[in-house]
Amino acid sequence: MTSLDKLTDIARTNPLVSIRRMIQSTMTAAAGAFGVALIAAPCYAEAAPTSRVNTLASTTSAPAKQPARSEDAAIRPFRVNIPQAAVDDLRKRLLATRWPDKETVADQSQGAQLAMLQELVRYWGSGYDWRKAEAKLNALPQFMTSIDGLDIHFIHVRSRHANALPLIITHGWPGSVFEQIKLIGPLTDPTKYGGRAEDAFDVVIPSLPGFGFSARPTEAGWGLDRIGRAWGVLMKRLGYTRYVAQGGDWGAGVVEAMGRQAPAGLLGIHSNLPAVVTNDVGAALGGSEPALAAFSEKERSAINDLRAYLHNGGLAYLVMMGARPQAVGYGLTDSPAGLAGWMLVHGGFDKWTYGKDPKQSPTIDDVLDNFTLYWLTNTAASSARIYWENRGRDLISAAAQKTDEISVPVAITVFPDEVFRAQETWARRAFRNLIYFHEADRGGHFAMWEHPELFAAELRAAFSSLR
Repeated sequence: MTSLDKLTDIARTNPLVSIRRMIQSTMTAAAGAFGVALIAAPCYAEAAPTSRVNTLASTTSAPAKQPARSEDAAIRPFRVNIPQAAVDDLRKRLLATRWPDKETVADQSQGAQLAMLQELVRYWGSGYDWRKAEAKLNALPQFMTSIDGLDIHFIHVRSRHANALPLIITHGWPGSVFEQIKLIGPLTDPTKYGGRAEDAFDVVIPSLPGFGFSARPTEAGWGLDRIGRAWGVLMKRLGYTRYVAQGGDWGAGVVEAMGRQAPAGLLGIHSNLPAVVTNDVGAALGGSEPALAAFSEKERSAINDLRAYLHNGGLAYLVMMGARPQAVGYGLTDSPAGLAGWMLVHGGFDKWTYGKDPKQSPTIDDVLDNFTLYWLTNTAASSARIYWENRGRDLISAAAQKTDEISVPVAITVFPDEVFRAQETWARRAFRNLIYFHEADRGGHFAMWEHPELFAAELRAAFSSLR
């Protein structure tokens, strides 16, 4: 019996585990032979540990000691101020990259192609300017506050329009707050982008624990539920008594956790990676031909595309970070070229042209802003642990995300270039209170980065009935 035959039998007898078994079956060889080509550049001394309060004074230091659980609820202004020595060290490491040999195929099926990555790294080390990225962040109101013993960094932009609806937006991996910056204008000031004043939002964009300028957890336990509770505390602390939440990638898991918890004031949630894989969909993904035959042609296309992505190793990174994030972190923390090569295997970058298309968003500088943020904050390992913390809880599985426990209104937008294209019939089975479902005409996994005005329009439409 072949591996696929075994997988099919598993799916038929227990469809709830079909997705994870499928991923494990198709990824085992990749994970077993895993070797990160992240050869270290010459070692540079770390800065002495310093306390991080209002500015980031040192990016290679240990995390600041976290306050006790009876924490100060103060909200502290924050500005980014990366030491020049850290920026210089990044450039030296990029120039000193030790490269592997060229891939043996003519596409990116083995990972980021050598010539493309070398060109990106050359620009990163010689033409890219981190200070411009820093200025983008510092042009926005940024803050720190301690929640559940951890310092949380967030951007908070209030609309100039009256009665703006508060909205908290959560990124995922390999994203960051940079992924959402272009959304702020269309959301907070819609009249400048073809919207109406009454469509305005106040926008809150936190960095996930262990990501960006949020503190790195020093204990296990920061899974989706704990993050969701922390976001509820954050919105209450900001004085909001009614608000909505949006998330994609891991952010989708966070807002679904918030939907289950239903904190006071949460009016509804929006996801662009919803957990809509129910038992029948899971069986079809696992290889059950009778289950697949029961779906429409459009649904079968979505299922088959996801199956092909999984069989071709599309989630190999997920398996390794879910199993051994610390092992992954050593190489990614020591080689910025390795960090970029690792992040570029994410399906969200499949159609990215490395800056060759001047009309494409994100631009080359946008992507390097994001990669550099991970590097300068030394969060390659801590961010990878979100996969370990949530291992066994597939983001797109309705059972794993307990969607039957979500009673708050749910809105969904599907983008055509997303790896997983949710179908409306699945969504209505997974979520009992689905108030909005729309398939956009363009965009992929990083839709808000790629088409911010389109994404903002989706959020206006999705939450219009909750204002």
